Amino acid sequence: MPDVRPLPRPSFGEDDGSADTALADALSAYRRDRRASPVLAALCRSRLLVAMLAVPEGETASDETADSRGAVAVALMQGRDGRTALLGFTSLASMLAWRPAARPVPTPAPDAARSALAQGADAVVLDVAGPVTFVLEGEPLRHLAAGHVLTRTDLGYAWLAAAAG
Repeated sequence: MPDVRPLPRPSFGEDDGSADTALADALSAYRRDRRASPVLAALCRSRLLVAMLAVPEGETASDETADSRGAVAVALMQGRDGRTALLGFTSLASMLAWRPAARPVPTPAPDAARSALAQGADAVVLDVAGPVTFVLEGEPLRHLAAGHVLTRTDLGYAWLAAAAG
C-alpha cells in the first residue's frame, strides 16, 4: 500500500455538508461556458469534503489513517491514462451519490490540493459523480497547494500570494 499521509482535520463548526454557494454557482456556470477561472477563484476560499474509505480486510493502512472504527484511507482514483487523482466533493450529497459508504473529511481546498500532491496525485477531481465534474490539475493545482489566491482583476484573473498573517 502506498505511503498515506493524513489530511488536516480542521473544525468547520456548523457545517451541514452543503456546497459553498460561490463554488456551486461557479460550477453551474462552468457547466454552461467551460470557463475554469471562476471555479478556481471560488476554490481558493472553499471547503471540500475529501472522501475516506474503509481499507479492505487483509490490507493495512499507516497509523495516520487508523481510527477507532477501523482503518481508513483517502480515496484516490486512477484514470485511464494512468494518472491518479484525489477525490474532493463540494457537498455531502455529491459524495454520497458517488459512494454512500464514504466518510467525509471537511478540508480547505488548498489543503486538499497539498494532500493530493503529497500523495503523488496529479489532480483533484471534484464531484466525480456530478452534477458537474471539475478537474484541478497542473499549474492551478500547484498554485492552490501553495496557498495562492486567484483574483479577478481589470485585465482578467491573476494568482496572488496570500497575505501572511
